[in-house]
Amino acid sequence: MSCLLWTGQTSCHDLLGREIPCAGTGQDGAFRAGTPWPQPRLVPRGDTVLDALTGLTWSRCATPLEFPLTWPEALSAIRGLNAQGWLGRSDWRLPNRRELRSLVSYQTRRPALPEGHPFTDLFAGWFWTSTTLAGLPAYAWWVNLDGGRMFFGGKGQSFLVWPVCGRADLPVTGQERCYDEEGREIACGGSGQDGELRQGCPWPTPRLETTSTGVLDRLTGLVWHRDADICRGAVSWADALEAVAALEGSWRLPNVNELESLVDCSRSAPALPPGADFSGLFESYWSSSTSLFEPDWAWALYLEQGGIGVGQKRGRHFHVWAVR
Repeated sequence: MSCLLWTGQTSCHDLLGREIPCAGTGQDGAFRAGTPWPQPRLVPRGDTVLDALTGLTWSRCATPLEFPLTWPEALSAIRGLNAQGWLGRSDWRLPNRRELRSLVSYQTRRPALPEGHPFTDLFAGWFWTSTTLAGLPAYAWWVNLDGGRMFFGGKGQSFLVWPVCGRADLPVTGQERCYDEEGREIACGGSGQDGELRQGCPWPTPRLETTSTGVLDRLTGLVWHRDADICRGAVSWADALEAVAALEGSWRLPNVNELESLVDCSRSAPALPPGADFSGLFESYWSSSTSLFEPDWAWALYLEQGGIGVGQKRGRHFHVWAVR
């Protein structure tokens, strides 16, 4: 199962964004953790593209509905595509946040997709997912394909729609309920939302297991440090890398995909699976992944809701959580 994907990052960068040799840096580009990408990864099949890494099939045209739509309009438009048997299929859906984000390459920008991708009519902007924001259910998650950021917008806002189909060789998001545009819970049947379809591989039960060496995530095989604030406060990116390197054992700063893998989209404040036996949890955490959009910035997880954003490396913006 491709439950933890490589970010695609191969280069390393200092605090000013200058490219440097990766050896000994502790950065994402040095470790390259996660499932490697097959070559070729994105395989054109007429008007569709198979992602050989995840098993998902995407429309080759990334904006088949042409114009931005509200979230309810997006879900309705997908139902319309299925009713007409668009491209010979009737199993299209609005991707959940893990499915859409699985396309992102953290080595590229504008768009943040694997180099040499075969997609057409791509607008490097905001695309809806089918996943509601658990803490504020009148909002849903979107992914920005300009740089790879993932955040949320009101369901009445208008963003682009990229249909997907096929079985997802990715973990489920954890979302099991459905909500309308006002944030009211509704029956899931026929909604096309993440909470209805629950696409992906189910989580083990229990998912998180406290051991003598940390907290084991039985979904990914990663062990997380029980102390989620090893620096006792927000630090710069350089200080984060240095602090983790000083720990006894093979701890490292997690890459952006490893941090995101912890998120349970049915929960907020924090957006972690039940049974999370951690101390010192805070709102935001550095990853070891540089933002190639502006390489003097690095990626971070916002734990209260589960968003993925960035911070300037020289600033004391985020906390430090170690993994191995």
